[in-house]
Amino acid sequence: MCEGKIQENLLSISWHDSAWIPVLNQTNVMDYFSERSNPFYDRTCNNEVLKMQKLGVADVQLQNMQGTEYQLLHVQEPILYVVRKQIRHSQTQVTPVSDYYIIAGVVYQAPDLGTLLNSRIVSSVSHLQSAFEEARGYARYHPSRGYWWDFGKEKEKEKKTKATKKEEPSSLFQRRRVDMLLDQLSRQFPFKTPPALEGKTEPEADTEKEGETQTETQAEDANVKSDSLKREREKDIKPEAKRVKVER
Repeated sequence: MCEGKIQENLLSISWHDSAWIPVLNQTNVMDYFSERSNPFYDRTCNNEVLKMQKLGVADVQLQNMQGTEYQLLHVQEPILYVVRKQIRHSQTQVTPVSDYYIIAGVVYQAPDLGTLLNSRIVSSVSHLQSAFEEARGYARYHPSRGYWWDFGKEKEKEKKTKATKKEEPSSLFQRRRVDMLLDQLSRQFPFKTPPALEGKTEPEADTEKEGETQTETQAEDANVKSDSLKREREKDIKPEAKRVKVER
């Protein structure tokens, strides 16, 4: 029971060591897998015995031993490594126990065939149970009529729900036009006229402007005439002054 619980828990966990991930390769992946913090590694295996004796872990030495061992089964650098746990009986006879795959430095235990079939069967049974429960909801019975299936009411309900969704009341902004909103804003915030034009209508303002322009033009004409008269007088005075000087 304890072994089954441990194995079941190992299928739902993972392990990694961030210090090893940047330098992980085919030559040191078994050293990475044999770390003490790795929950998937069995310290009583032959690999650990050879490691403790400092004899080096080689396939030739493992073949001469009996018991549990770990072997690098598949390599796809730099992303995938597959390690197999097996029990060796002789140099040519081994029994696989479990496989572990290392993806991007993270170690997972591959599920065995029994666990995989059990999971698929449980999921299929749960789907079948939900289907039967749904079908039972459509079954109807009456003493005079017997059993029958009633699928029409559900469709009518779906149509009603769709119709109610389409007939949702519109908002205040959707019911009122934009020009009405602008009219309301213009009433709330009226345009402020300058103080010089307050209390005067547009035609009066126009006539006043025209009168001002006329007076300005008349004043300009008067100034021009006065200037011309001054120039003519100056011209008449200068020859008279010259005559007086000559007579003297």
